[in-house]
Amino acid sequence: MSASDEQRYDVAVVGGGPAGLTTALYGARLGHETVLIDRGGGRAAMMADTHNVIGVTEETSGNEFLATAREQVASYGGDFERGFVESIERTDDGEDGDDRFRLVAGDDEFSAKRVVLATGFSDKRPDPPLPRTGKGLHYCLHCDAYMFVDEPVYVMGHGEAAAHVAMIMLNVTDDVDLLTRGAEPTWSDETAAQLEAHPIEVVREEVTGVENDPDSGWLEALEFADGTRREYRGGFPMYGSDYNTALAESLGCDLTDDGTIDVDDHGRTSVDGVFAVGDVTPGHNQIPVAMGQGAKAGLAIHKEIREFPRAKEAIARDGSVSDDEVPAISPELLATAVAHEGHAGGPRESPSTEPEAAADDD
Repeated sequence: MSASDEQRYDVAVVGGGPAGLTTALYGARLGHETVLIDRGGGRAAMMADTHNVIGVTEETSGNEFLATAREQVASYGGDFERGFVESIERTDDGEDGDDRFRLVAGDDEFSAKRVVLATGFSDKRPDPPLPRTGKGLHYCLHCDAYMFVDEPVYVMGHGEAAAHVAMIMLNVTDDVDLLTRGAEPTWSDETAAQLEAHPIEVVREEVTGVENDPDSGWLEALEFADGTRREYRGGFPMYGSDYNTALAESLGCDLTDDGTIDVDDHGRTSVDGVFAVGDVTPGHNQIPVAMGQGAKAGLAIHKEIREFPRAKEAIARDGSVSDDEVPAISPELLATAVAHEGHAGGPRESPSTEPEAAADDD
């Protein structure tokens, strides 16, 4: 495929979770041709309910939340493509002499001035039998602990994280079991002593069965290899995460010691032109945090690639800005903006982006 066949953009966002969608929203609203490429799924899509997001009520599912966000991005002229980005490489075909990036997703190719990686991570799931995800099996402690205030809960795992999360859950309930599922604990002696000082029962037997409420589907109890049955309303598996950093590594981006993409306070990676936001970067795995990261990256990108103010060096080389060079927004995004319900004075008819028809000779 030649460069002319590529779909050309200012900003290409890889990953359609809250961080990627927010970056794309800022890109489109700030006047940059923006595409978001998403393979689907992700942590947010698994949410049965949305927690800790001001203005979004609890009964909103993750899929509803994401669908609304995609509609918002599209309303401002951002493009949405369903696909899996297999590779990204730097090219030197920028019209202004600057490097660009070529993204390949199946049969589609995209070219962009800036790339944003919002590829997230995947939680490691324990072996079945397991409760239903979102109805007894939960991965986000700070999102879902509130659901189990004063209820019996479990924590699955045999490492440091599992031991500490079990102790943390005592802040909201007095009934916490730590399930090692037959594995030998790997937490330190210091953590073992700390754990023994807290009212937590360590259950070493393997889980052999799950009982769910027949109407709601919510967890009621777990069955164990020794024949015992223990009632729980929910819990947290703590087996670690796999960060989706393959694209970042292929571009040469630095990673942190814990495997996340190393970024500055505005999402810039160690590679010029490449940004990363959301769960694939260090920090709290929370929707509001991801949205904030997306906003900061979107603003940083805007400041890097906006046309004006023209730099003093460029003015000396190219002269003053002429009337026909402004506004810098593309005709397509201009038309979208003036027709948008959020436009000053209300929406008005979009200016045509098509060439004017030739006058009739008759």
